[in-house]
Amino acid sequence: MLSFFSNQIDRQKDVSNEEKTLTDLEKSDGSHFPGDDYRPSDRKNWMAGLTLEKLTLNKIVWPGTHDSATNDIGIPLISRPLAECQTLSIYEQLVLGTRVLDIRVQEDRQICHGILTSYDVDVVIDDVIRFLSETHSEIVILEIRTEFGHKDPPEFETYLADKLGQFLIHQDDNLFNKPVSEILPKRVICIWKPRESPKPSRGGILWNSDYLKDNWIDTDLPWTKFQSNLKHLSEQQPISSRKFFYRVENTVTPQADNPVVWVKPVTDRIRKHARLFISQCVSKGCGDKLQILSTDFIEGDFVDACVGLTHARIEGKI
Repeated sequence: MLSFFSNQIDRQKDVSNEEKTLTDLEKSDGSHFPGDDYRPSDRKNWMAGLTLEKLTLNKIVWPGTHDSATNDIGIPLISRPLAECQTLSIYEQLVLGTRVLDIRVQEDRQICHGILTSYDVDVVIDDVIRFLSETHSEIVILEIRTEFGHKDPPEFETYLADKLGQFLIHQDDNLFNKPVSEILPKRVICIWKPRESPKPSRGGILWNSDYLKDNWIDTDLPWTKFQSNLKHLSEQQPISSRKFFYRVENTVTPQADNPVVWVKPVTDRIRKHARLFISQCVSKGCGDKLQILSTDFIEGDFVDACVGLTHARIEGKI
């Protein structure tokens, strides 16, 4: 028993030390980067506010959400804090400026996070369509995957094609260098990641897992995750030569052997340092490699930071 409590105390010391390391780094290096002072006049239409003829897909720093559809998951005040990574609906996230959605489903098409469920995936699709109907130039990356430990929903590829067909951007390696103005009026890059079913074929209406990559590590230690994100990003090709989307998740994850297991207080250890991460990317020479940056509990300032760096790119400042 004494050993258990000693380990818990040590874990909390590790967390505190790593939080202090990030805070000290921000104090010493700051969190400035090209475009850090840019603020979109309308986050709902932030792509439209840029020069669409210059805004190629590979110049966009895409603000994304992690476990996007968990705002109504589990039982309030009981199991919800263990799995809720967003408090806003999908529609509200898109209006705020989110452009990459991470959706997890199980066999009956319910949204899930582990063993906990929320609503049917129709709610997500309807929110996306509502947003698209209210805007004209915003492109959304919709990643849908079968959650770990679950079976694929039957005929799900057909379902997605039927629901989103008019908006879908077909898979095409040549798209990455194209400006948004040439891709419109198609608006959705839908990436379907089944666990057992055949993955979408190249050149089809849906994109497959080859086109969205990351290097996730499962940790609740913020400096450990921050360093890992920088290391893996530095090893990527520049976006100018990349034929896939690469995601960095500015998140940390509760661990069962730690006394703090609610998502919010754990992920807040790193979430507040998004601008610091972008600044470090630029100062370490990998600012031209950052593409998708995702977060828990997305806020407007996170969107502004991503849009600011995007604006700097199309202005030739980075």
